[in-house]
This record gives sequence, C-alpha cells and structure tokens, in this order.
Amino acid sequence: MKTLFDPDRLLDQGLTRLRSRFAVPERFPDDVVAAAQVAASRRPDAHADRTALPFMTLDPASSTDLDQAFALEASGADWLLHYAIADVAWFVEDGDPLDREAWQRGTTTYLPGGKASLYPPVLSEAAASLLPGAERPAVILTVRIDAAGESRLDGVERAVILSRAKLAYETVRDEDLPGGFLEIARRIARAEDRRGAQRVDPPEQVVERSPSGRFSLGFRPQLPSERRNAALSLAANLAVARTMLEAGTGLFRVMAPPDARGEERLRATALALALEWPPAMPLTQFQRRLDPGKPVEAAFMLAIRRSGSGASYRPYVPAGSDALRTDTARADWAELPWHAAVAAPYAHATAPLRRLADRYVLRTVLALAQGQAMPQTVLSALPELPGVMARAGSRDAQIDRSVIDLAEATMLHGREGETFEAVVTEARENRAQVQLKDLPVIATAAGAPGAAPGTVLTLRLVRADPVEGALTFEVAD
Repeated sequence: MKTLFDPDRLLDQGLTRLRSRFAVPERFPDDVVAAAQVAASRRPDAHADRTALPFMTLDPASSTDLDQAFALEASGADWLLHYAIADVAWFVEDGDPLDREAWQRGTTTYLPGGKASLYPPVLSEAAASLLPGAERPAVILTVRIDAAGESRLDGVERAVILSRAKLAYETVRDEDLPGGFLEIARRIARAEDRRGAQRVDPPEQVVERSPSGRFSLGFRPQLPSERRNAALSLAANLAVARTMLEAGTGLFRVMAPPDARGEERLRATALALALEWPPAMPLTQFQRRLDPGKPVEAAFMLAIRRSGSGASYRPYVPAGSDALRTDTARADWAELPWHAAVAAPYAHATAPLRRLADRYVLRTVLALAQGQAMPQTVLSALPELPGVMARAGSRDAQIDRSVIDLAEATMLHGREGETFEAVVTEARENRAQVQLKDLPVIATAAGAPGAAPGTVLTLRLVRADPVEGALTFEVAD
C-alpha cells in the first residue's frame, strides 16, 4: 500500500508512533539475516540460460527490489511477453528462517519514507532482485497476447536472465521501450473495456507545504508509463489464473462487486464533490470516466477504493462445493474465483519479493507447465495462505488509512474553530461519516441524529492532532 508520498518527511513524528502502534518491524532477527546471507551466495543450477534475451525493467527510479523484467517477441499476429519474475523460491527453503519470517510478515509494509521488507535487503534488493547488468535466477512466464488482448501461458521455466536496462517511470520515453510494448498495452486496455473491467487506480496523495507554512494534500496521478507497465503484469496474472483454473488448482485473488449500501455511500460522496453521476448510470461505467489528473475526481477514486469490502485470496474450490455457498450470496460470482474489478478470474504471481502468496502461485504454475507433481508443501500452503494474507492485508490497510488520517490532521492543524461544509456518506446513530466538500477529507462528525446519506451539514473543527492523526468535528448548525 503506497497511497501517500511524503518526500520532505513532514510527518516523521506521527509516523514514528504509527510504526510502534502497528508493530512494524525495524529489523530482521539475526538468524533470518544469517540465512539470507547464505541464500544470497546460492548459485542457480536448475535454470536454463536465457541471458541472450533482451530483458529490461520498468519501475520507480528509486526502486531496488525489482520483481519483474520483460522481453517482447512478435509471433505472427500475436505478441509473446517473456515475463521474468524473481525466483524467490530458489533462495528460500520450505521451513527455513527466511520462510518462517515471511509467513509472519506476509507482505512488504510501506510507510512514507521507508518500508519493512518481506525479505532481508541482501535478497530483496540484491541477490534476488532483477537488477541490470547482473545474471539473476528467474521464473519466466511466456504469455501469448492475441490481437483481441486475450492472454494465455505458452510456457513456464526457470532460467537465468540478464537485464539490460533499468527504466524509470519518471523519465522513460516511448523510444526507450521495445517494439510491441505500446501495442500490448493498447490490446490489454481494449480487452478490459470489452470485459467491463472496473479497475480503479487512484493517484497517490502527496503531502505539501505552502509558502505560508500550512500543509496540504495534493494528488500525483499515475504516469502513462505506470499504467502501461501494469498492463503487462495484468496480462501475466490473468494467464496464470487461467492455467490454474483449467488445472483445477491454485490460489486466486477474488473480489465481490460493490453492494447497494456501498454504492449509496459513493453517490453521497459524488454529491459532496459536485460530480455529475446520472442516477441510471452503473458505477462501473461512471468510474471509467474519471480523470485522476483532476483533484476532485482523484478524491472520488480514493473513495471508491475505500468503499468496497476489498479483495482477498481463495484457493481453488470445485464448482458446487459447500465452501462456495458461504463465500457470497451471488451464485454467478461464486461459480468462479471471480475478481469484479478485473472482470475475470485473477491471480497474484508477479511480485514474490513483496507478497508471500506469489511465491506459491509461481511454484504452482511451474509444476503445471513442467508436468510435475505439485510439491506437498505447496498443496499444504494453499489453504493456509488466505488467512495469512488477510491478516497482512488488514494491517497494511489500517496503516494506509492511518497515514492518510495523519496527513489530514496535519493539514487541518491550526484551523480549529473553522467551519466546513460536508455531505453525509453514512449514518451511524448519533454520528455520521462525512466527506468534506472542499477538501479530500473523510471524517466522522458527532451530533448528527437522523442524518441520512446525502444530507449537507456545516461542521466545526474541534481538534486536529498532527501526532495522533485525529480529527474531531461537531455539527455547527
């Protein structure tokens, strides 16, 4: 989770309290560091030589934990995406200290100005990272992308690769990219449109200080290079999910569509932000109109992200199983491990340096592609991983929300006593969740009995604590 950028470290005091509150680890235990150092010296001996392929990476300029590298090849009317993923399983043995620590952490946890990595830096930012100019072990997913933008796995293999370049989102030019890159991104986007996919990629919020010394929250929309690069990952993950589904095994990323109550809250938020959302227009259609470059629409994209029940993980369950009947009330969604935002079965396989589950999904498709028996440790892990990833996801979501709360409180500090117009998005007895009309702030207000979603209130700011990240509003009239 990286929804807030704080380049000038304006929130350091509050962030220190957050690290303590959520027990974000500052370091790795000594035995884990020792195991990582031993693992980093391990040399590949079960990998094909694919160093002749012109792989490259595309990431934020500051990134050193590089999960993915790509090389493209034309194949008639199709394109082949050779997607190399860091072979973390080559370095981590089942049950060793690295493995046990990763099961405790679940994900890399991000905070503005720092992170708590899933694996020690000697692996995640060095030996296992697909850095340029160094041979690295990888799992290559060869993904065939046809003219309609549909993707399918042509093959999976362990191989040694050599990345030729580390391109950066911030500076890459179209001419720096290999032939086919832009065409693949266009094909994937067209396929999303046909499926009715509703992926929402809200911009990062940025903490800024004005010349007067006041803080504000701005938005940094995704760059075109980020969106196009995400299309490669999407194509690979869709192809992986398809392979596992056809084999009747694996681990999937699932998400239910928004319910009626969630959409009601979002319509109240749109009202607060003065967005024209026609009553008969579905959310899926409306959100595709949003422009993340416009602050008001960017704020609504964040509201969409926060409104849903969120995505989760689910191992493969045969259709008609009793396990599905408790998963959701919607039979059409339950028949498949469905991801509503992607509008297709979906999996996470492309970020094993940052997500524990991806390591096991890669091991699954590698075994399937090679015609090998699934390792028992993988079979045993698949039903356990959803719980582990849910705990890690909940922690990261709470941290993410707390960081935004901290930034909002910092922004409003010193404005106690001022009044703000807001629209109720959800009523809770004598309290109401509100969206401020002129600022991208979601808050709770006391003293609003009988307030219904859509009600306009005038609120008085009582407290804005930039250390605790707490805002207190009361109804002013």
